[in-house]
Amino acid sequence: MNSIIKNIPNCITALNLGAGCLSIIAASHGTSEFWGLHGFQWAFLFIAMGALADFLDGFAARMLKAYSDLGKELDSLCDLVTFGVAPALTLFFLLKDIAVDPWLCWTTLLIPVCGAFRLARFNLDTRQTTSFIGLPIPANAIFWIGYAQLMFEGVQFLSVWYVFLCFLVVECWLMNSNLPMFSLKMKSLSFKENWPCYLLALAAGLFCFSLGVSGLFWLIIFYVFLSIAFKKQL
Repeated sequence: MNSIIKNIPNCITALNLGAGCLSIIAASHGTSEFWGLHGFQWAFLFIAMGALADFLDGFAARMLKAYSDLGKELDSLCDLVTFGVAPALTLFFLLKDIAVDPWLCWTTLLIPVCGAFRLARFNLDTRQTTSFIGLPIPANAIFWIGYAQLMFEGVQFLSVWYVFLCFLVVECWLMNSNLPMFSLKMKSLSFKENWPCYLLALAAGLFCFSLGVSGLFWLIIFYVFLSIAFKKQL
């Protein structure tokens, strides 16, 4: 029974991986409609499901005190698929679908490459226990969901090669930068200690309520600038 309990977080982590794989499959169907949503929209939804599983596996590990080196490595491998490969291929198929220069599609592969380096650094860095150094890869995926949604809605300048490359390079650099970023893992409900988390949660509600999925684009930009303002306390 004890071994079963200890593997509950790993099972939740596996759901993260499954969601990432389903996202890739959905994105490959592009604008084809399934059960009321386009393939790209299903891809966004599956990445969001992966993010939920990624949060719950850590929560379950803390509640059950079921930490393990296996769980840590498994989590990173699953994160690379769901938050690195899946958003990259979603962008790949979307850029291909809106008929931009074909070479631009291939630049999206930089996302999982830089994501892999970010995760490898995270696993070796003992400083990133209560906060992050560099943009977390799930936040990177959330940013690209919002970006892809804006392109899907017809915001054409975002698919212009120099604009897209600018965002791509900045995002990939942020993942591997030394910029301190606050974590949403709260040790208490104290507003004084966790005001950035509460402020980010409020911003998430406002952005998503007013802008829908595309609000995620602005949410991560807000997260980066909020972390810069909060940097001295990290």
